[in-house]
Amino acid sequence: MADCHTYTEFNATGTDSEGTLQGDGCVYPQDTQTVAGQLSAQGKTWKGYMEDMQQPCEHPVLGEADNHVKATPDGQYSTHHNPFVYFRSITSSPDCTGNVVNFSTLKDDLKSVDTTPNLAYITPNLCHDGHDATCVDGSGGGLAAADNWLKEQVPAILSSPAYKQDGMLVITFDEAEGDTAGPTDSDAPAGGAAGGKVGALVISPFSPAGTSSDRAYNHYSLLASIEDFFHLPRLGLAGNPGVRTFGDDVYRNES
Repeated sequence: MADCHTYTEFNATGTDSEGTLQGDGCVYPQDTQTVAGQLSAQGKTWKGYMEDMQQPCEHPVLGEADNHVKATPDGQYSTHHNPFVYFRSITSSPDCTGNVVNFSTLKDDLKSVDTTPNLAYITPNLCHDGHDATCVDGSGGGLAAADNWLKEQVPAILSSPAYKQDGMLVITFDEAEGDTAGPTDSDAPAGGAAGGKVGALVISPFSPAGTSSDRAYNHYSLLASIEDFFHLPRLGLAGNPGVRTFGDDVYRNES
């Protein structure tokens, strides 16, 4: 929740009733499982594409301050928007430099089914993700910047051979802006670091275009759905019996 301004190793003090690690720090131990590790173990491929990341698998030295927290004129990459570098099982592996790469490499990877990873995770920079209201270069940010970036990038993904074959593109946000719950609105979700209510677009040859659903899902729903697609065990709270995975409101019914 504090964005890990100092890149500290996680020191576990135990687990809670749901098996979730408890402790302090933000770089998880070598034996912590990840969906990336699950995919590799099954012979499947994955990549994280980070806009403005200057070198593959870029992350601070353990114990040192993170100098990629806010946008600067030299780059708008934010370490804490790159989930892969918070797991020692990934950063200590040669897979990290090959799989956690600059967003610019996606263009070539999309050229064929064979070069497109089974799971691709894309993080725009701090301007294009809508994070900064005014971008560091003085241009407008917010949702308008995110929308313009998506207009440039989404058509390339949807026209790729892998997407046309059996792809799915999910576009979502990590949190709502600020605190969306009022003082008397106890049922409204909190925003900011507490998450909040966000929207998601699911675009696929197997999803009906132009439809919507008000069925509630969360980020564990997305992880659980991804793991189900690839026949992987569910990790962490994605394995909670109450987690809802994508259903017939997301996919077409095929006879």
